Amino acid sequence: MGKISFLTLWRKWMRECVTTATASVLVNGIQTDEFSLACGFRQRDPLSPFLFFLAAEGFHVMMDSLITNNIFTGYKVVREHPVSVFHLQFADDTHFRGKEVWADVRAMRVVLHLFLRQCLV
Repeated sequence: MGKISFLTLWRKWMRECVTTATASVLVNGIQTDEFSLACGFRQRDPLSPFLFFLAAEGFHVMMDSLITNNIFTGYKVVREHPVSVFHLQFADDTHFRGKEVWADVRAMRVVLHLFLRQCLV
């Protein structure tokens, strides 16, 4: 989020939401004591899709750059006015579409590696 100019205070709020999550469980209809979650969000957390979209946008920009520079081919849809589809994202799934050539496989590998490094920073 810092790389796309989100304010420090906003990033602090998001970090706080993620790192202070707690949950409890119903056992035979009786609620247990709250416990801290070790990583990430609670199930169905309303904040999760928004943070996913931020990360997905960064990934899209990287893939778009590969297409623009003719490094990745993509899959052409419709013959008359072709539209290039190079990845589809839904929920927490990403699906790549490209030609069956080693150059596209290597390009996908590089972009995934770079994306992972950006997410860990």
